[in-house]
Amino acid sequence: MDAELVPPGIDPTKAHPSRRYNYWLGGKDNFAVDRESAEMVASAFPTVGLAARENRAFMRRVVGHLAGEAGIGQFLDIGTGLPSAGNVHEIAQGIDPSARIVYVDNDPIVLVHARALLTSEPQGRTAYIDADLRDPEKILADADLRRTLDLPLPVALMLVATMHFITDDHDPYGIVRTLLGALPSGSHLVMTHATGDYLTPEEYAVNVEANERSGVPFRLRSRDEFARFFDGLELLPPGVGSVVEWRPEEPPEDRPAVEDVSMFCAVARVP
Repeated sequence: MDAELVPPGIDPTKAHPSRRYNYWLGGKDNFAVDRESAEMVASAFPTVGLAARENRAFMRRVVGHLAGEAGIGQFLDIGTGLPSAGNVHEIAQGIDPSARIVYVDNDPIVLVHARALLTSEPQGRTAYIDADLRDPEKILADADLRRTLDLPLPVALMLVATMHFITDDHDPYGIVRTLLGALPSGSHLVMTHATGDYLTPEEYAVNVEANERSGVPFRLRSRDEFARFFDGLELLPPGVGSVVEWRPEEPPEDRPAVEDVSMFCAVARVP
């Protein structure tokens, strides 16, 4: 992306997770600083692009399940990223045209694209909120969210490849509790999260150092740390595991190794 076309409010000298993710997925909506940050991470974890693609594939499968079999008609997708093929609203409304979706991100480039591309089926509704996950009360109080979602009815809270950007000093578990506290019984929490559990101690140290140099705050979490987000919820089978192994559509021999993806996932129902 040409720095001369930078939308207002963007610092093209600072990497952003959404644009870096866009680069790993093969997109063009990123700056040199995002590509440099992405390559820095890739130098320590060369299969990070594969991890991004598998994470996206998981998202498509889980939205299809929730909108179909689970009968969820509302989605709150925080950390949306730049629109690409197979967005949440496209999958959900392809199954239930009346589905309602609220997207949340804090990158002005995402905002520009979202307003242009995130259209809705006539029977349903979509909205985009420019907000930061670290301020969940602001997200929940947003007028567009309240107009779009009927909060007495179940909502799928989507935190896909998002919470690993929330470091411990920002109370990640408190953020999730606050968001879930506003949602009724029958709602679902969907989360994916990068992990170092599949790395050797040496590889883990290299990855932590590369993430620190990349300019984007990042926190790898263990299986136990990840599972803690789901305390008090009813995990759907197969429970906590790799995104590769959550209700896969390919036979085992055609799936990537969980070590090459290093991403946990889980889906749980609010009792």
